[in-house]
Amino acid sequence: MKLHFHGAAQTVTGSMHLLEVNGAQLLLDCGLFQGRRQEAYARNHNFPFDPKSIDAVLLSHAHIDHTGNLPNLVKHGYSGPVYATPATADLADLMLCDSARIQESDAAYLNYREELRGAQQIQPIYNVEDAEAVRPLMQPVELGREFEPTPGARVRFFEAGHILGSASFLIETQEKGKTTRLCFSGDIGRRNLPLLPDPLLPENVDLLIMESTYGDKPHRDPEQAYQELRDIVLQTVQRGGKVIIPAFAVGRTQELVYNLHRMIDAGELARVPVYVDSPLAVNVSDVFKRHRECFDQETWDFMQQGRHPALDFDGLTYIRSVQESKQLNEHREPMVIIAASGMAENGRILHHLKNNIEDPRSSIVIVSWQAPYTLGRRLAEREERVKIFGEVFYRRAQVATIGGFSAHASQELLVEYARAGQGQRHGIYLVHGEERSALPLRQKILETCPSSKVFYPVLHENLEI
Repeated sequence: MKLHFHGAAQTVTGSMHLLEVNGAQLLLDCGLFQGRRQEAYARNHNFPFDPKSIDAVLLSHAHIDHTGNLPNLVKHGYSGPVYATPATADLADLMLCDSARIQESDAAYLNYREELRGAQQIQPIYNVEDAEAVRPLMQPVELGREFEPTPGARVRFFEAGHILGSASFLIETQEKGKTTRLCFSGDIGRRNLPLLPDPLLPENVDLLIMESTYGDKPHRDPEQAYQELRDIVLQTVQRGGKVIIPAFAVGRTQELVYNLHRMIDAGELARVPVYVDSPLAVNVSDVFKRHRECFDQETWDFMQQGRHPALDFDGLTYIRSVQESKQLNEHREPMVIIAASGMAENGRILHHLKNNIEDPRSSIVIVSWQAPYTLGRRLAEREERVKIFGEVFYRRAQVATIGGFSAHASQELLVEYARAGQGQRHGIYLVHGEERSALPLRQKILETCPSSKVFYPVLHENLEI
């Protein structure tokens, strides 16, 4: 058996790990890498293996850094099954088509600008037709049900608690008379957050592949994050500005809307208009309603009545059309605009940033981890000059970063996860984390479990088991 770390190795995005067992090839996630534009394009466009040689794909959840390169995989010849939980299958269908539309739109916009300079035309990595070709390959599998994607590999999904439908994998292989239990964590969620169940811990396994995004620190309390969001919205409204929030369309957007509704209902915030400028978010709301099995009883009851606060309250508007989106920039009154993408790399958020970044009355609120070299990271680091669509803008808007909304486990839970999984025979492999977070986590695990073997693989490293 061989394991290849083809993505999210010594970085967070681009999840893609290849498991070879009994002559078959099983791909764990197929995400887009996000970073410097040229590097991201090259890494996402070219696979380090022949897509036609893959026998099956397992998806941990629907976020684009875990699913976003599936259309390109299919475009280059993959035609096998894609296994995911039912909610992940539905969300991924929406998100992949949305990703393709954004790529096509951004390429058209940039090509229009570059045509005036006589520069080379830009091609999207894939288009909507490529994204739609993934849909027939989806094979939904419920949490807890065992299945065999390739001969000699039995798989069971279990709750990861990260976003709707997210799962970790337990993979038990039989090869040459030897049994090996492998766990892939995917992205691990947090305990006691609204909307989702708590993540489950793995049972003793021989090899553990585990995320390490926030392995260096604890998270701030979610209630503190709520208060920080309330304060920045109040300050911005009092200045007469707009609150611009880049956010992932699934998970983070719903949590933000839920908290804004709490503030308004409690009288802590006047009824300021809230706009979710993402056609995807509108469709995601329907997926939430269809998958009540993903929530606790309280949330199920709200959904049953069609009045869950994350989906429906007075003053909340979901924006579908481009024309409606453009009209937001003509309004001068205070408002909150939540728009994709979470790292401010593409989509409608770029236009809202372009129109408000030089307004000292407005605020840009960063509510999630930002990959290096992305616009979101530059804003989080409060750079004074940034490029948007190739044009330089001087940042005069206030920037606020709020860490408590993270849907990733912090160091304490990651150490507990590692202690439960053990990886006794073959070790623990830390992925989905930068060096500054993964190495402190490695040290903490070794302090807690001295007998553990903990590794931090480099990109394309191969492990023979």
